[in-house]
Formats: sequence, structure tokens, C-alpha cells
Amino acid sequence: MMSHEAPPRWRQHLARAAFEYAGLIAVLLGLLGGFEALIWFRSGRHFVTGDVLEMIAAQVPDSVIIAVGMTYVLILGGIDLSVGSVLALSSAVLGVMLSLSRIPLHALSLWTFAGAVAACLGVGMACGLANGFITVRWRLPSFIVTLGMLEMARGGAYLVSSSQTQYIGRAIEIVASTRLFGLPIPFVLALYIVIVGQFCLSRTVFGRYVVAIGTNEEAVRLSGIDPRPVKLAVFRLCGLLAAVAALLHTARLSSADPNAGTGYELQAIAAVVIGGTSLMGGRGSVVASFFGVLIIAVLGAGLVQLGAQEPTKRLITGGVIIAAVIADYYRRRMGKAERET
Repeated sequence: MMSHEAPPRWRQHLARAAFEYAGLIAVLLGLLGGFEALIWFRSGRHFVTGDVLEMIAAQVPDSVIIAVGMTYVLILGGIDLSVGSVLALSSAVLGVMLSLSRIPLHALSLWTFAGAVAACLGVGMACGLANGFITVRWRLPSFIVTLGMLEMARGGAYLVSSSQTQYIGRAIEIVASTRLFGLPIPFVLALYIVIVGQFCLSRTVFGRYVVAIGTNEEAVRLSGIDPRPVKLAVFRLCGLLAAVAALLHTARLSSADPNAGTGYELQAIAAVVIGGTSLMGGRGSVVASFFGVLIIAVLGAGLVQLGAQEPTKRLITGGVIIAAVIADYYRRRMGKAERET
């Protein structure tokens, strides 16, 4: 009599991951193919070229890193509207510390540069810590708390920089111009953060706690686990990643602009929701959020190639976000129906 053994666990995980990401990959490939056809018939030019792909790879790292932090926050059942402003404040601190140094920018020592980077990352982590502490200590909605931090951090960016763009130049642009395995260092770093973020979310106790709290915080509390340190750590992580994104953003532009990061919080939320993370908490994937960022980036690049104006781009992007939210609603209904059966 033949025995039917269960497939190895790694095969089950691989099959589940393939099913989960197949739809996003299909959408991404469909966008690339659709824009390639439209642009070719309209102007005789190709969309899928090395230059376009390199441009996307250079532009998405800061958005990818912010999306990783936003994924954790949304899975937890919260939201962080301050990431764009925290990016601007961290970038302003970095720019001011480098530009005000008495050492010429081309002759900055490693210690001077490391101190500026540490200050940049510290500011981002402090903003995230403040968001988490206020949310946890007084049990306030993270929407309101981070909305306040959005204004405070943006105001801080203007004060630190005296409302002026700090031009840094060679001292920071080397971070963006260096390549590893033929790819820009920022893109490689973003991929590394995605991999580590997905591993921590799906393979560590901390990640399981994040998902459990987002699913049912009261049940977690009654089981003897204090959710407050986990929530605090997630908001602190989100602030830190916003500061890392600030470093890469500043390196790409070779300057620190107090207006940087405007609208990044909405882009991050859109990418994470497109990737399938539930706005209600308890479900999400860092890798899927990465594909969500790529989908938005390809959509934006394709619309620019087609000559779409900014209002048209925002109209279409907003429609994609609403469609993703509606799709999330039906995914939750289908999941609930499957559990009940």
C-alpha cells in the first residue's frame, strides 16, 4: 500500500511564497509589457531599456527602505504618517553637520563623516521612539500621534537648515555612485534590508509577536505577553529606517533639502497596501511591499515616458491605491470564509 507523505516544509513555504508573489510579479510584468507596447506604437522608442531600469534602481532604494518600516507598523495595526518628515529632518541634520564642518568637504575624515551619519540615524530613531512612546504610554491612535510628528519633524527640518538646501557634493555622493555586483550600493542595501526584514517577520519570535499583536492585541496580552515593548520597537525601527532612507536620498541628490520626503508617507502606504498588507493589521509581507514599490515606480516612469502631466499621474496612482484597498477587502472576506468552512 502506497504511503502519502507530506511534502517537506521548505517545499510548502516555497509553494506558498510563489502563490503569494505570482500576482504581483504578473502585474509588474504586465506594466512593463504594456508601457513597452504603448510607447513603441506612439513614438517608436523602447520603454524597457537599460537606462530606464537603471533609473528605477537608482530612485527606489529610499522608498523601499521606508516601505519596510511601514510594513511592520501596518501589520502591527498602526500607521506612521511622519516618515517623510523624519526623512527630511534626518537629512537636514546630516547636511548641516557636513556642510558646517571646518574641514573642506573633499577632505572630510572618516570620523567626521561617521559622526554625521550617526547623528542622522539617531534623529530618525529618536522620532520613532517618541511616536512609539506616546502611542503606547497614553494609548493614543498612532494616526494622530504620527500626524503631529509629521508637522514637528518638518518644522525641525526647516529650523535646522534655516529653510535652505544644504549642498554637500562629493562628501556624500560617493555613497550613491559606488557599485557592487554592477548595481548601485543603495539598491543592494535596500535588497539586504528587505531580505532581513522578511526573515525577521516570518522566522523570529519578534516577527510572530508583531503579527499576533496586529491580529488580536487583547489575546496577546491575556496570554501573558506585554505588547508594549514590541510596539515601541516597531515604531523605533520605522524611524531608524526613515533615517537610513534619508542618508541614501541625500547621497543621490548630493544635497539636503528641508522639503525632501514630501508625500513619501502616502507612497509607502500605497506600496505596502498594493503588496497585500492589511490596513487592519495582522497580515503582510516585506517582499510583497518591495514589489509594491516597484509597481509604483514602473507606473510613474511609464506615465512620464507617455508625457502624462502631474495631475494625471496622481489621478492614476490614486486609483491604483483605491483598487488595492478594495482588493484587500475581498481578500479578507475570502480568508474569513475559508476559516469558517
